[in-house]
Amino acid sequence: MNQPDTVTFRVPDSLVVALEALARRAGGAILTVKHTGIQSHAKSDGSPVTAADLASNALILEGLTELLPHVPVISEEGEDGPKVLANPDGDFLLIDPLDGTREFVSGDPDYTVNIALLTGRRPAVAVVHMPETGVSWVGDCRMASRGAWRLDPHGSWHPIKTREAEKSLSVLASRSHQDPATEAFLEKVHVRELVRRGSSLKFCLIAEGLGDLYPRFGPTMEWDTAAGDGVLTAAGGAMLDLSGQAFHYGKIQEECRNCGFMAMGDPSLAATLF
Repeated sequence: MNQPDTVTFRVPDSLVVALEALARRAGGAILTVKHTGIQSHAKSDGSPVTAADLASNALILEGLTELLPHVPVISEEGEDGPKVLANPDGDFLLIDPLDGTREFVSGDPDYTVNIALLTGRRPAVAVVHMPETGVSWVGDCRMASRGAWRLDPHGSWHPIKTREAEKSLSVLASRSHQDPATEAFLEKVHVRELVRRGSSLKFCLIAEGLGDLYPRFGPTMEWDTAAGDGVLTAAGGAMLDLSGQAFHYGKIQEECRNCGFMAMGDPSLAATLF
């Protein structure tokens, strides 16, 4: 059953198209590195990084300098981090040039390129691109008539929206990050189907109406979630913190660390979750 038609489908504008094209080019850079052989090393926080992360990051930063030259950029691979953000209530960009590096290194296709433009501490325009399939998911939340699309490898834009939740849920969970809190939560809800996927793809599948809920209790960073959150919200869904409140970005004092969250396709689910 589909949700009520709360999302007005419209044609993406030039900024949306340009950001998707930039994410797609970054995906091409990742695949080029993959074909020459993947080597990874650990960063100071223990997470892996590869030449593909860095190549994608460089290409995105160069493109954003042309597209949005005056907008601060926070990247997972950036050296300055949240220090570049003087005004978290204004416009800024969050990018993860290769979300799901563990999947990428292991040969799993579940990795993405994430680009999100934020304003008022919420995603305004968001792009998630999956290099292995050539598919992108895009969300535009800048107007009351939100728009969300799935762009196929042939360049066709398909409007997407979330679905109405039933009593039993299709739940998406992380493939690489399993924790006791998530397992305990899953015992408390009616789970019809549990799907484990990597990276921000979980948000996108819910945005397409292919899932209902993505609970996350473990740590994430803002660049991990902003693009997926933007796509999901534009498609009619919602992302809330574990208190049921709106999820905000630009948390400078926390160095852009996220709290836990519930990402849902049907916002009415919040009444049963909190």
